[in-house]
Amino acid sequence: VQLQASGGGLVPAGGSLRLSCSASGIIFSLNGMGWYRQAPGKQRELVATIFVGGSTGYSDSVKGRFTISRDNARNTVYLQMNSLKPEDTAVYYCNKVPTPYTYWGRGTLVTVSS
Repeated sequence: VQLQASGGGLVPAGGSLRLSCSASGIIFSLNGMGWYRQAPGKQRELVATIFVGGSTGYSDSVKGRFTISRDNARNTVYLQMNSLKPEDTAVYYCNKVPTPYTYWGRGTLVTVSS
């Protein structure tokens, strides 16, 4: 399994970013996928999910600001992040849901300046 997240960077509060994550070594179209994040000194948390049928779910902290989508032909899951806040600063990872693989990949760092 390989999960490669990209698209992170430094952005001012109120800005936007679009993250991408390509997956290989899995039957992507048969798996629910999620975006997780881990802020410094905190536990990793699940912020957005998209299931095989396309239904989505979001944590309360990102609902209304983040949008998850997937492209099964490209084995890729996306996270559009708008109205970013400093508390969104974290390393973002993608992984399978509901049970993630033990392999997490490197993730992509998102830093939101105030």
